[in-house]
Amino acid sequence: MTTLPLQFSPEVAAARAEGRPIVALESTIITHGMPYPRNLETAWQVEDAVREAGATPATIAVLEGQLHIGLDEGQLEALAKAQNVAKLSRADLAVCLATGGTGATTVAATMIAAHTAGIVTFATGGIGGVHRGAEHSFDISADLQELAQTPVTVVCAGAKAILDLPKTLEVLETLGVPVIAFGQDSLPAFWSASSNLPAPLRLDDAHAIARAHLTRAALGLPGGQLVANPIPAEAEISAAEITPIIEQATQEAADRGITAKEVTPFLLDRIYTLTEGRSLDANIALVVNNARLAAKIATCLINEPQSGARR
Repeated sequence: MTTLPLQFSPEVAAARAEGRPIVALESTIITHGMPYPRNLETAWQVEDAVREAGATPATIAVLEGQLHIGLDEGQLEALAKAQNVAKLSRADLAVCLATGGTGATTVAATMIAAHTAGIVTFATGGIGGVHRGAEHSFDISADLQELAQTPVTVVCAGAKAILDLPKTLEVLETLGVPVIAFGQDSLPAFWSASSNLPAPLRLDDAHAIARAHLTRAALGLPGGQLVANPIPAEAEISAAEITPIIEQATQEAADRGITAKEVTPFLLDRIYTLTEGRSLDANIALVVNNARLAAKIATCLINEPQSGARR
């Protein structure tokens, strides 16, 4: 069996050698989430948030057929400026690597790469899930199945609010994925700190989340856990304000026949326009907030006695 060579950045390689905590970060937020140079500034800000909280950031991407675990400043900038970068999930990752392509990793692909690299903590903005109208389109993100099979703790602000949140929660329950709200009883809804959905589980500190991760491993349970971290109050857009905007953007996507991987970028762009940029500001605030919490969890995993996890 061929072993896939991983390209570790010097910073990540040093952290691995010294047994320090590492947090994986996705790259689609850079290539598909926002325009240049805001995407590059955000990538730097998120990485700095991880460092300030005591861990090492590892932004993951495929560059010319090589799987990179951590990017240096030049690579980050090149990715931020690149055009027509592939959006990689579980189904696309191997082909991109095998053909020497360049691609940005979604939640699912980042989880796979992180697990391959021995990293067990990952911060993102929001996960994919069950799209509205999925009863007709069967449009369900591979992120959900990945959470059920790959042992990585994923810190997000909930599933993206453009999705069908109740159905997303139901699928996660069916797949046996722990959905843990951080510090509150309701499920965060990405741009909004809370929703009308009660959280299946609640934990109030990073140590408890780390212990839950390790206990799942000790039980031999497959998959990871999803930590839903509410957006900071000063950055949120209330559900009452954002819901009609999402509904308008969703209808426009349907009217234009936009489907599959093109749906999410289209909706985010329209919501950005309709909120006059506030949705992007909120998105940046929540992913930075998630990076801080993920770094704390990664540190707790390193420090837990008999952790059995390297990162």
